[in-house]
Amino acid sequence: MADLSPQQLQRLARRGAQAVLDELEREAAAIRRAFPDLFRGRGGGRGRKAGGGAASGGRRRRRGMSPAARKAVSERMKKYWADRRKGKAKK
Repeated sequence: MADLSPQQLQRLARRGAQAVLDELEREAAAIRRAFPDLFRGRGGGRGRKAGGGAASGGRRRRRGMSPAARKAVSERMKKYWADRRKGKAKK
């Protein structure tokens, strides 16, 4: 081993890494064949119930906050951070 040049060692390391990647790709293909339902669509089907999901096939959108709710959150967060700054100043 000590007779290898850095370039030869690098080449061997690359070959080993490529062999590992090839093996992982073969394993992934075998898993896809065994469980095709896991890889359908973008979401991978994880956490979905059969027959569930949006009927239109589009992304589910989050409902926006009303201006009053946004203002309430803003005031709460301003108070929260002011209290945090006060706490740091005391230490």
